Amino acid sequence: MCLGIPMRVVAKDRFRARVEAKGVYRDVSLLLLQDQALEVGEYVMVHAGSAIQKMSAEDAQAAWALYDELLAAQGSY
Repeated sequence: MCLGIPMRVVAKDRFRARVEAKGVYRDVSLLLLQDQALEVGEYVMVHAGSAIQKMSAEDAQAAWALYDELLAAQGSY
């Protein structure tokens, strides 16, 4: 199963962004979102090294709540 991970944009440079979630930082491609305005502080769904969609902070928090619940149920948390 493949999951998209909600991450907050902390820096942006044209078609690349530095994103963060739960203390983990990644550099991701923004090529799939090049037609959308994206600002530092906004949230994106990241999959396979690319930001695949913008999302609200509320949706990002809801996704993380679900992921945390799944991890706790597996005993991985």
